[in-house]
Amino acid sequence: MTGLALQLACIAALLAIACVAVVFSRTPRFATTIVYSLSLIACAVATVSAASWLLLHADAAAERVLPIGLPWLGSHWRLDALAAFFLVVINLGGALASLYALGYGRHEHAPQRVLPFYPAFLAGMNLVVLAADAFSYLLSWEFMSLASWALVMAHHRIAANRRAGYVYLLMASFGTLMLLLAFGLLAGTTGAYDFAAIRVAPHAPWIATLVLLLMLLGAGSKAGLVPLHVWLPLAHPAAPSHVSALMSGVMTKVAIYGFIRVVFDLLGTPDWSTSGVVLAFGGVTAAVGILYALMESDLKRLLAYSTIENIGVVFVALGLALAFQANDEKLPAALAFTAALFHVFNHSLFKSLLFFGAGAVLSATGERDMDRLGGLIHRMPVTSVVFLVGSLAISALPPFNGFVSEWLIFQAVLQSPQLPQWGLKILVPAVGALMALAAALAAACFVKAYGVSFLGRPRGDAPMRAKEVDRFSLAAMSILAALCLLAGVLPGLVMDALAPIAADILGGRLAPQTPLAWLSIVPISESRGSYNGGLVALFIIVSASLAFVAIRLFATGAVRRGPAWGCGFTDPAPLAQYSAAGFAQPIRRVFGTLLFRARDRVTMPPPGDVAPARLRIELHDQVWERIYAPLANGVVGAAVRLNRLQLLTIRGYLSLVFATLVTLLLVLAIWT
Repeated sequence: MTGLALQLACIAALLAIACVAVVFSRTPRFATTIVYSLSLIACAVATVSAASWLLLHADAAAERVLPIGLPWLGSHWRLDALAAFFLVVINLGGALASLYALGYGRHEHAPQRVLPFYPAFLAGMNLVVLAADAFSYLLSWEFMSLASWALVMAHHRIAANRRAGYVYLLMASFGTLMLLLAFGLLAGTTGAYDFAAIRVAPHAPWIATLVLLLMLLGAGSKAGLVPLHVWLPLAHPAAPSHVSALMSGVMTKVAIYGFIRVVFDLLGTPDWSTSGVVLAFGGVTAAVGILYALMESDLKRLLAYSTIENIGVVFVALGLALAFQANDEKLPAALAFTAALFHVFNHSLFKSLLFFGAGAVLSATGERDMDRLGGLIHRMPVTSVVFLVGSLAISALPPFNGFVSEWLIFQAVLQSPQLPQWGLKILVPAVGALMALAAALAAACFVKAYGVSFLGRPRGDAPMRAKEVDRFSLAAMSILAALCLLAGVLPGLVMDALAPIAADILGGRLAPQTPLAWLSIVPISESRGSYNGGLVALFIIVSASLAFVAIRLFATGAVRRGPAWGCGFTDPAPLAQYSAAGFAQPIRRVFGTLLFRARDRVTMPPPGDVAPARLRIELHDQVWERIYAPLANGVVGAAVRLNRLQLLTIRGYLSLVFATLVTLLLVLAIWT
């Protein structure tokens, strides 16, 4: 069986598993085991198949046309190096989410509302990546969106979840509309909807620019680009934790795949000015996303906002690749493009790990509010270690994988002085500064997330009753933690696996990295920069071990114990520890006034009243209040006014139909 046929067979198996889930929904425990076990097997087979294709057949492409879909078009499916890479990301994430759910799913309150849509969601993401015509792509995209919406609405009795599902559905519909318009422009008057015909067809510069902007809006709304991100911090926490990991770590990458497929593959060489738009969106998204995350005390919402930051990082790299490609700088373009794909892979690993960790905390304590946690390192030691690995990786600290991909992006930023356009010479360093700011704030954000949640003393009864989670959840998190370390220590293997994709899409690739001595990576030249993850890891291990031995040997043997200084209180309460809001206060003072209109409201009791004073922090979502709220009010107002159309006479309806027909004919005449 060929690679493409095996991938389609795995998708058919996932759809069959969804049907099995419906049949066995009356026996939830048995259905949970069978659905997640079969999904694990299907995704594991698809992962191995896609990885084999990427490593062994990356220079080839397999295509198949099925007699379904539009009668004159059929249904086109294609497997090439780019699709194979994203299939690895999707199915590796799906396999580990299924393994995690074998334990976590037993605590699900409404499994019958999750199990049928879970394998369907996995199948939809796979279909999007394999689709090779506009109709199949859009149909698969909508199928993926509706399946994930159903998972967001699994706990529909909670009002916040219903609101999240409503906003997600609206934004998904907007994104699909943008994609529909983009493919309509690509097809043109000939109606060539298959990607092979679009790839070779000439596109006027203004059409190419408009398609790029539409893809930025359509794919960006699903990925979480600012200001199209408003659904993401609502929907991701509302879904079950293993679904949250898929939506944040995997589904956002499917949106990035769509952007790459159209902009880099189907459109051809871009204009340099369009790269500036992508760079600006990416830089702003990275900085704003992590600032929102720093303000959060809800652990899952913090992780959702952090996803926005990482999506911005990926789009910065893609914008750099577009800029270099427009100037025929193949090696820097390949560097930026490889860095973008590497960060896509890395983010799918550590963000899935962190959402699994948040799900483990939620399962053990019933809490997502970090200010009600604390001290979990003593009660959940394995979860605390793997969550620490994920926090270090997402903070871009060596020797973990997040450092390598962000280091590669900064290496690409340093190549910008050779760009001839002064606009890019100014914009790229500015975006690089925003990325540096985002990287520093990300480290602060996850010091807060880990410190407040796992360190210190318990802030309530829930963390004191916590116990370590089941072996399936621990196994999935441990595998992801190991992959984060391996990808950071051996980045050359990943970069060489990604090189054929850059060669196919951009016509250039990085030099092979694995033959270099000591498993180092040299993206451009040794004079410009090199990195060795193995030596860095060895240095950290040796220096930490020597410090430990020195302290044990030469420190005084006398031990003096006493109460910690409590600012005058002999036994400070656990609530006197740093809170999530208190940790973020300095950054909120710097950035919050402008970005969030932050205010600290203090309520003091009158003299003689023994009631405690109250501090309330007031934050405003400027994007929602200034863009979406007025837009929603305008839509409601327009709907009220248009409601008069229901009361027209027959003559009025006929006049309206005639005016619409004339308008459409005029548009068609101008278009042709």
